[in-house]
Order: sequence, then structure tokens, then C-alpha cells
Amino acid sequence: MSRYGDLLRAPGVARIISAQLTARFPNGMLSLAYLLHIEGITDSYGSAGLVLAATSVGQAVAGPLTSRWMGIWGMRRVLTLTLIVCALSMAGIAFLTVPVWAYMLIGLVGGLATPPVQPAVRTIYPKMVNSRQLTPLFSLDASAQEIIWIAAPVVTTFIATQVSTVAAIVVAMVFLVGGGAWFIACPEVGRVRIPRSRRRMGLVLARRPVLLATITGFLLVGACAAVEAAVVSSFGEGSAQSGFVLAIWAVASLIGGLSFGHIPVGPWALARRMFVVFVGMALAIFAFDFWSLSAALVVAGITLAPALAVMFAIVSASVRFSDTAEAYGWVGTGQLIGAALGSAVAGFLIDAQGSVGGFWAAAAFAGVGFIVPTVFRRWHPDLRGRDASPIPDTEPIAVQPS
Repeated sequence: MSRYGDLLRAPGVARIISAQLTARFPNGMLSLAYLLHIEGITDSYGSAGLVLAATSVGQAVAGPLTSRWMGIWGMRRVLTLTLIVCALSMAGIAFLTVPVWAYMLIGLVGGLATPPVQPAVRTIYPKMVNSRQLTPLFSLDASAQEIIWIAAPVVTTFIATQVSTVAAIVVAMVFLVGGGAWFIACPEVGRVRIPRSRRRMGLVLARRPVLLATITGFLLVGACAAVEAAVVSSFGEGSAQSGFVLAIWAVASLIGGLSFGHIPVGPWALARRMFVVFVGMALAIFAFDFWSLSAALVVAGITLAPALAVMFAIVSASVRFSDTAEAYGWVGTGQLIGAALGSAVAGFLIDAQGSVGGFWAAAAFAGVGFIVPTVFRRWHPDLRGRDASPIPDTEPIAVQPS
């Protein structure tokens, strides 16, 4: 813990972490808020899953694109424009009464305009701390984001059930606008300039660690999205218990991230963490009440943040600084496609089989998520004793002949 204390005392680190967490707080609210709102209107989890899927697909398409734009037009311009459009989309979902296809279209536009806060902040981190502190900072970031998943489901469920689903979406809008403005105003956002990448878009995926992190992140988040839908279905839309179960899950991930963040990242690191996630989600299939489900998700959560931290570290250590934003954009795209498929598959299985169908979907995603880094462990760099900072950009320097 003293290591994390030293990190937070570094100039600007506590501020930038707090601002980006606030800006990203709606990420933990919108899935539940949209799920409850659209299900309440259509009386179908399948329809709600389609709207969530459309939103996630929009975010997936935008991820590497808006991240790359930050190297062309600057972080602040891209973040400001996307923030405005995304807020308008959320207002449309909340206040308009339209067919499901129209909700999907609005969600798609909002997803396309999701502010690229996550790629921005993870591009900034290597410029804020020394190389020895970078891997613990990624772990702290992955753990701190669990605050979103601890508080957001509880806040969303309480507001949606005790006030209205519209109010839950509006509160998410307030966090988006307020937190986004705070993040954009941070000096570090204006100080760090992302070099324009000279590579073709998508070429960064030729880096095997980036591809490994993208595929595994897709499977991990797909499992998480399926669990979220299954938990809400288990307790019904009028119960606050689902929010508390998801919060317990997030607390376990937070504890795991802080506890295991100091462990050196070897070539088996991602596979080991994903195996524990799979075991917990498989146990959730057989859970029968609040406490047994909470216990299963504690097992699944204890290595969730550590798995994400490993992904961030292997990506950072494998690409040039000018490619970091796009690389994290692709990782985010993989995660969002996973969220889209996880929500959609779980939604239809819940309609067909009840909440247990959602847990089966989660276990399947997590199981494949363990197999992939096991089979492709040679793609996983060994960072034990190595610097996790991005590869410096170098250019030829013109020299006058003597």
C-alpha cells in the first residue's frame, strides 16, 4: 500500500485518476439504466439487450478511430466534441418514446460519440511517472475503476427503482458532463501531445500482445456483461439486491487489484487470472440465493482487475508511444464488442431459460477467455524485471555534411 501512496503523491496523479473515474462513472450506470429503462418500456430483456448491443457496437467502432484523432487534432478537441454528442444521445434514450429500432439507432450514435477518456488517460500515464512506477500505476488504475462498479450499480438500481429509470439516465448524464469537463480541464490533458502515428490504422494489431489483450478483453467483458444481465434478472427489476450483488463483486475485484498489483507479470499471468474468473462464473450457475451468488462472484472478481492490469501493461510495453492511444482504442473496442455480444446473448438466453441462461453465457465467455491466453502464451511478453513503458518514437535527424 505504501507503493500506491507514493504514486498518489506524484504530481497530478491523484487528480487525473479522480477526474477520469468521474468522467467514466456513466460506464457503470448506463448498462443497467438502459436495461431497466428499455425492458420497462418493451417488457423484453431481449429488446433491451439489442439496444445495449447497438450502443456497445458504436463504442467499439469509435474506439480506435477517436483515439487516433487525438493524435491529429489534440485530446481536448476530440474529447469536447464527443462529450456533447454523447450527452445528447443519452437525453434521447431517456426522454423519447420510440420503437426499439430507433432506440438502437440513438444508442449507436451515442456509442460512436463516447469520449475516449480511457485511451487518453492510459496514454498520459507513462509521461507522469517513472518506468518503475508504471506497472503499479496500471494496477492502481484497474483497481480504482472498480469504484465505478461498486457505486454505480447501487446508485443506478436505487434511483431506477425508487425514482425512475429516466432519472437514472439523467444522473449518468450529469456525471458524464461534469466529469468530462473536469478531465478535459486537467493540465496533463493539455500538456501531453500524442505524436501523429505514421502507421496505417489497424496495423498496431499486428503486435501480438495487443491482439492477445484485445481478444482476451473481449471475452472477459463479454462474461461480465452476461453476469450483469443475469444478476438483474435473478432478483427482478424492482429489487435493489442486484445492485448490492454487483457491488460485492466489484469490491472483490478492487481488493484483488490492490493485493496482486505488485506481482511481476510473467507469460502465464493472464491465463492464471482468467482461470479464476472462469471458476467463479461457473459457480454462479449453481447459486440459489443472494449469498451463494455473492460468494461465487467474489471468486470471479478477485482476479478481474488484476487481469485488466496485465492487459494494460503488456500493451504499453509492446507499442510505440505514438501508437498507444490507438492500441488502447482497439483493446477498448474488443471489450465493447464483448459487452455487446454478452448482453445480447445473455438477454435472449434469459428470455428462453431464465436467469441461469445468463450465467451459462458468462461461464462460456470466461472459459474461452482462459483458453486463449493459455494457447497463445508465447504472445504474452515476460515483463519480470522489464520496463513497461512504451517504445520511444524515433525519427532520422537531418545532418549537414561537414
